[in-house]
Amino acid sequence: MATSSPQRIAWKRWFAGLAVIAVLVSAAACGDSSDDESSSGDDEQVSTSVTLYSGRSEELVGPIIDRFSEETGITVDVRYGDSAELALLIEEEGDRSPADVFYSQAPGAMGYLDANDRLSELPDSILERVPERFRADDGKWVGVTGRVRVVVYDSAVTTKADLPKSYADLAKPEFASRLGIAPENGSFIDFVSELRVVEGDEAAQKWLDALHANGVKTYANNTAIREAVARGEITFGFINHYYNARALAEDPSATTTNGFFADGDLGSLVLVTAVGIMNSAEHRDAAEKLIEFLLSDEAQEYFATETFEYPLVEGVALASDLPPLTDVGTPPADFEALGADLTSTREMIRKAGFTG
Repeated sequence: MATSSPQRIAWKRWFAGLAVIAVLVSAAACGDSSDDESSSGDDEQVSTSVTLYSGRSEELVGPIIDRFSEETGITVDVRYGDSAELALLIEEEGDRSPADVFYSQAPGAMGYLDANDRLSELPDSILERVPERFRADDGKWVGVTGRVRVVVYDSAVTTKADLPKSYADLAKPEFASRLGIAPENGSFIDFVSELRVVEGDEAAQKWLDALHANGVKTYANNTAIREAVARGEITFGFINHYYNARALAEDPSATTTNGFFADGDLGSLVLVTAVGIMNSAEHRDAAEKLIEFLLSDEAQEYFATETFEYPLVEGVALASDLPPLTDVGTPPADFEALGADLTSTREMIRKAGFTG
């Protein structure tokens, strides 16, 4: 895999230029404070700021949020954090929440807010940018990017034939003390929630208990899991595909490899990052502008080439070495059900002995 694609080089140059522009704009603003941003008298003007609660890290989405502000003049006040924790915070804040937009790493956290009537319906012009499979049935959230669950391994020491064929295999004796998971990570929580939907609570709890009894090693996040595989601490890691793809872009000599489960197996679940607008949003117009930008070809190309996720807007090319979703054989996901019982899914994980 090439170290830097033309698209990546273009983005890096753009961000370097943006830093210079930001300094010049800041200096100009300090020298002339006479213009009040509310003095235009234009009632049609879009709000000049929007508050975003982001379950996606600043490293991943900060650059594209900065680009949005540069292109629109809208300031984005961001609160970063864990998706599930932010969703619970918004529910606690209720109508007093300062959040206009919630951008979740995982669909379960978004589904939780939807189930608690914290989201407002999005316009068709936004929803129709994404296939029906990747948006809420009630039109209250929309997917931005897709991630496939995979098992990452070091192909220099492990053969493809040694890989688990199913998520269920991960709890078998032959994988004892060889697997790493991130039990508090939103994507793992969503996987367990989907397992509950498909197989039932009893089966989900049994699988979690078996993982724990099998000596599975726990990590804070997907990045830590992939790094543990690279240094030989564990043989396999249950993660989202793009963490290893990003690592390979930085170090093409690395031998960590994404392994996909058998076609249709729940282990290859596709999870979407999701975005929605709060019922209590004070800056609705700017909130819609932000979501429109996240679903623009420009932003989708950024996610494809910089974070190596699956763009959900049709017509945007994948990263060069990423297999199409149709080739992965991913099973359908019931996104509507993922967030309905977010708290109890977390409790099931902790009941199995994963305390975070």
